[in-house]
Amino acid sequence: MTIGENELLATREYDVPREIVFRAWTTPDLLAQFWGPQGFTNTIHECDMRPGGTWLFTMHGPDGVDYPNHNVFVEIVPPERIVIDHRSGHEFRVTATFESFEGRTRVTFRQLFKKKEEFEQAKLICIEANEQQLDRLGKLLAELAY
Repeated sequence: MTIGENELLATREYDVPREIVFRAWTTPDLLAQFWGPQGFTNTIHECDMRPGGTWLFTMHGPDGVDYPNHNVFVEIVPPERIVIDHRSGHEFRVTATFESFEGRTRVTFRQLFKKKEEFEQAKLICIEANEQQLDRLGKLLAELAY
């Protein structure tokens, strides 16, 4: 859903402790398994998981198109929050927060675009893509929890 100006928000609750969710977001092999919409795969080239660290990967679309991605980690607060700046193509900041409650975890995924025009171009695709990504995360978390 859209909130504020140039920002998308998606939330999801998972029946796993937040440490498992945070591990999925901070382990490159696991991150590659859920990042992006349904049908996409990822090849991670570099993942320097620290503030200022670079995350370079290629998303491979189900149609055979490759999408190179350049990201920089802005903030990592275990196990509460990860902030990433996406610097290739449309520029945006992802803020993922992980809230623990009753042994479960609520993930809030915020995507704030730098430019209004880019937000308007991307929002319809990104709303559904973000939901699919959270679906994929849920499947991975179910595997990790059992």
